[in-house]
Amino acid sequence: MTIQTASKGRVLWVDDEIDLLRSHILLLSDKGYAVDTATNGEDAIEMVRRQAFDLVFLDESMAGMGGLKTLSGIKDMRPDLPVVMITKNEDEGLMEEAIGVKISDYLTKPVNPSQVLMACKKFLERKRITSAQVSRDYIREFNDISTMLQSSPDHEEWTAMYNRLTDWSLEMDLHPDLGLRQTLTDQIRECNVSFSKYVEKRYRDWLASDTRPPLSTDVVDRFLIPQLQEEKSVFFFVIDCLRLDQWREMESVLREFFDITRGYHFSILPTATPYSRNSIFSGSFPDEIETRFPDIWAGWEDDDNSRNRFEHQFIDALLQRRKIHLKPESKYVKILDAEFGRSIENNIASYAKNRLTSIVVNFVDMLAHGRSDSQLLKEITPDESAYRSLTKSWFLHSSLFGMLKILSRQKNVSIVLTTDHGSIRSLRAAKVIGDREASTNLRYKYGRNLKADERNAIFVKNPKDFRLPTRSVTLNYLIAKEDFYFVYPTDYHRYVNQYRDSFQHGGVSMEEMILPVATLTPKG
Repeated sequence: MTIQTASKGRVLWVDDEIDLLRSHILLLSDKGYAVDTATNGEDAIEMVRRQAFDLVFLDESMAGMGGLKTLSGIKDMRPDLPVVMITKNEDEGLMEEAIGVKISDYLTKPVNPSQVLMACKKFLERKRITSAQVSRDYIREFNDISTMLQSSPDHEEWTAMYNRLTDWSLEMDLHPDLGLRQTLTDQIRECNVSFSKYVEKRYRDWLASDTRPPLSTDVVDRFLIPQLQEEKSVFFFVIDCLRLDQWREMESVLREFFDITRGYHFSILPTATPYSRNSIFSGSFPDEIETRFPDIWAGWEDDDNSRNRFEHQFIDALLQRRKIHLKPESKYVKILDAEFGRSIENNIASYAKNRLTSIVVNFVDMLAHGRSDSQLLKEITPDESAYRSLTKSWFLHSSLFGMLKILSRQKNVSIVLTTDHGSIRSLRAAKVIGDREASTNLRYKYGRNLKADERNAIFVKNPKDFRLPTRSVTLNYLIAKEDFYFVYPTDYHRYVNQYRDSFQHGGVSMEEMILPVATLTPKG
């Protein structure tokens, strides 16, 4: 029997007493579903072979070929076809067997009309219903965020706002056909315009105030030392160049293994490894580091490896200043390649004997830089959504995830995980002029006689104002705002095209500055 109608989806109902269900079938027809029926498993399997159904209601206790065998035959042909089993047998073993053969849901006889209708909506209209709700919710959220922008938000409100925008970025990943992605992208850009103005106005005050948001210099004091005071084995993971949205994808995986508390800190400027990560490990601003370690800033180029040689010494010295004496002494590991990462993963349990183990993971930063140089990576990650997806894929197969899973089974272990800075998809070029010794960084510059449109950059005439190394008397800094990247006039168009749509860091944006600090406690 077939009841045709303007269809919201095609349903096959299989029951050897199908005539007793006519009222249910008529209800579904009235609600816009096309319903076909079968009275035995053989006919049902043949119908699924010949027609494209969207949902099957399947009686478990039919005469002849039973429900479970019919289910298996249907799934052999259409593994993706949702099947709702209807049963009067509430035996737990039967339900587990049915679930093992991949039923999508089950209803217990006698079924009522609302249960049947709800099942159809769940499997056939969920996308439409959810999409409509998401659209309504985002329009309301769009207006709320626009209102917040007009109210001079403080750093806590900026953090909350960026979280809400990140929530919606992740939500849009689940609903790519809504047509709201560009609206959200435009709103994030608008927020970054205001955020850049906010940072330019407030940053100097932060450096001189105790009421500032936690900065890179405060991470160890605010988040790590409290864990050390609990006499646990503490692991301090710093993942280079990790954005909040990328962490949220990783966090969703890790919640199976850990109770997670998420805090935040703001990266110092420039949002680049030699500045922000050194400040995390030392608890000091770059000008203070320059006084104690002048060799760090002796050259012109800020190479990540040469400028971050002292992280282990930095954190040990910081803990000594805080009168925290660890026995055994702290350990430090920097993971720069997959093979070394696997070797650390294989031995990570032995590190739980230490009071503190600091582990720096560089892969996400290498991914960002690699995308700039690889056309293949650009094709794989054409936008932020794909970039998040690739990061999650890496994480699921990484030694980092392996380490964290092993640590989740250890006793008396606590994990603090953070990043030194994020990155932003740089889409607009800003012309900069400087002498031949000026740095080549794309989101920040330092050198003599630097010039750029100050609508696109923060000009730091006196490095001391930003607690930056002076290097020389006449040195200036430029720090890019929003999604601008710096290009010199020489071969301007070549470099504009080369670096446009690359993920960069060093400047002022929510993505680069507002960063997660997660405390992970193993479950159980």
